[in-house]
Amino acid sequence: MAQTVSDPIVVMKRYELKYLLDAEKTAYLRKRLEGHMQIDAFGLTSIASLYYDTPDYRLIRTSLEKPEFKEKIRLRSYGLATDESPVFLELKRKAYDIVYKRRVQSTIPLVRKFFDEDGDICAGGQINKEIKTFREYYRPLAPACLIIYDRTAYFEPGGDLRLTIDADPRYRTEELTLKSSMEGISLLPEGWTILEIKVQDAMPLWLAEILSEGHIYKGSFSKYGEAYRQTLMKVSV
Repeated sequence: MAQTVSDPIVVMKRYELKYLLDAEKTAYLRKRLEGHMQIDAFGLTSIASLYYDTPDYRLIRTSLEKPEFKEKIRLRSYGLATDESPVFLELKRKAYDIVYKRRVQSTIPLVRKFFDEDGDICAGGQINKEIKTFREYYRPLAPACLIIYDRTAYFEPGGDLRLTIDADPRYRTEELTLKSSMEGISLLPEGWTILEIKVQDAMPLWLAEILSEGHIYKGSFSKYGEAYRQTLMKVSV
């Protein structure tokens, strides 16, 4: 399902908490969220994120070392993309547990030109400067890994709380395009999901109680990082 935004440039700052859930805990959480949160208008959406990296995988190797500051860049589509459909170039940084994201709507041909250093990604401004500086600092950048998953996104009516459940996370290190298929190698056992809680400030008490009663505990999981461990690490050493 294609998604569009009214503003092609988006800036986000928030905390993102991650949890790994087996099938039983996923079902428990979905049930307990009823009455507290609503599924967004897009429902279940297949998302593909194409991660760019250096030839020696500098970005993901640094990220896996868990520094206080790390950053990455990816191109995201909602469902299969075409050369004309909207895609989103995202520069994501994490500093002292706070996530900062700059997101620009574009198209695949324009993004390809941008990484070939033939033009800017958007018409000037601070966001364009940050993304361009990132590209120049880490050059050369090229597609390294495609991450795909089926996401259900929840929102809290009247609040800023967001929650996502990602099912069947999978990856490809070949056929690195957003236009061909949503197939990939599974990252987790069948039925497992990734829960992400996104908050501006503190988690609400009712949600903390649901997690505690369901024995759902915060962890650390990177989809690109796990794909690198499973495949790319073996060919980069």
